[in-house]
Amino acid sequence: MESSSATAGVSRRREATRQKLYEAAVTLIAEQGFSATTVDEIAERAGVAKGTVYYNFASKSVLFEELLRHGVGLLTASLREAAESTARAGGGKVDALDAMIRAGLVFIDRYPAFTQLYVAELWRTNRAWQSTLMVVRQQAVAVVEGVLREGVENGEFSDEIDVPLTASALVGMVLVAALDWQSFQPERSLDDVHAALSRLLQGRVSGRRG
Repeated sequence: MESSSATAGVSRRREATRQKLYEAAVTLIAEQGFSATTVDEIAERAGVAKGTVYYNFASKSVLFEELLRHGVGLLTASLREAAESTARAGGGKVDALDAMIRAGLVFIDRYPAFTQLYVAELWRTNRAWQSTLMVVRQQAVAVVEGVLREGVENGEFSDEIDVPLTASALVGMVLVAALDWQSFQPERSLDDVHAALSRLLQGRVSGRRG
């Protein structure tokens, strides 16, 4: 019993340390780029010894790869919870997509440095972690694809839609709109941005009625 408690305590402390390293790394890399960021700087920003970085991660590249997994994993979980909460409340698939848009905006508002880094890395093809990035990206997009497919199956959406492309477009819309919001229109509220994207989702931008 005591051994189990001790093991759990060690695990919690290690997870807390890794979280500090993730936060330090993402902030520094977003500020000055991957190549210019050193392990010494990451350790200093996290408030730990340099050896602690290597105890948790074999290298700076491994740290960054795990950072991508961690960050996109949080995003994926928030999208999935938004869809599941909508289903439990009896909402339709459009409602689920709308809830996922809001969840994505909330995530980006909370983790702006990670989001900037993630979007920048999507366009690079010479990184050692490119395959990992594609895998974790697909995990997030797959949650949206699942809602779209269910909507097609129950007749809420047209069976003519291209599910994979539509899912990618929705995720991309949220990412780009949120980054534009934070960089060029910071005076807007999250509710304001969500309302604008919600109107796009629901096809209410043409002004037509009926």
